[in-house]
Amino acid sequence: MTRENVASGRARLAVEHSGSASGAPVLMIHAGVTDRRSWAPLVYRLGTAVHSIRYDTRGYGETEYDAEDGWSPVSDAVAVLDALAVDRAIVIGCSMGGRAAINLALAHPDRVRALVLIAPAIGGAPAAELEPIVAELDRRIDAADASGDLDEVNRLEAEVWLDGPGHADRAAPGARALFLDMNGRALAAADPGAEASIGEAWPRLAEITVPALVLIGDLDLAHVRRNAHHIATSLPDAELVELRDVAHLPHLEEHPETLTAIARFVAAVSQRELP
Repeated sequence: MTRENVASGRARLAVEHSGSASGAPVLMIHAGVTDRRSWAPLVYRLGTAVHSIRYDTRGYGETEYDAEDGWSPVSDAVAVLDALAVDRAIVIGCSMGGRAAINLALAHPDRVRALVLIAPAIGGAPAAELEPIVAELDRRIDAADASGDLDEVNRLEAEVWLDGPGHADRAAPGARALFLDMNGRALAAADPGAEASIGEAWPRLAEITVPALVLIGDLDLAHVRRNAHHIATSLPDAELVELRDVAHLPHLEEHPETLTAIARFVAAVSQRELP
């Protein structure tokens, strides 16, 4: 395993990569409540035949940065690929990381060999209509945040994103402890600045022609499940896998169906000849 810092604008991105440098590059972009450590179960499952690359985005983990308006998650991802001399990668993104992966595929189609999208966010999606239980959790999160109780914010966000709304304490202790540490760091982090404005991806999905795998848990939020279905049916070459008994972060929970589906997809893509 190699760790290094990659410069991108005013950020020094904390990057970790392992496996075979001659294997298929796999770039992993984490969710907005985790950091690069969330990918450990998947890295282990993919093994040493691929070149697994993961990094902390601005505001997360060990990445250092100065506030910078107009910074771009897409430019940061490209900086990581360039620093590791990777021309084209299989890009795996969860939630916020899924949005970055989609935007990367639209802005730089030559850099993306395939997509794996886990509960992806996407720009331009219809406004979310929160179920009553989610709306109540959201209200409690806002109240805790307003009072400065970040520990309570963290605990409530664990129910929303790790356990699934209404399933508090469902996840295993190890996954919970890691979630609380990763998200706790993010909640306490300094503001990295306003992201660059970017066009909406929702109406442009048909432009992404690379193979794609979309995964969504049955305990995830209703609008996230809706968006995943739309993305899977709008991408020209996509497969949708609906996951049982898991919410927004199935890879963090070492969900067997998730790890198996991704490993099979990565192996299949890796064996294809590049066009």
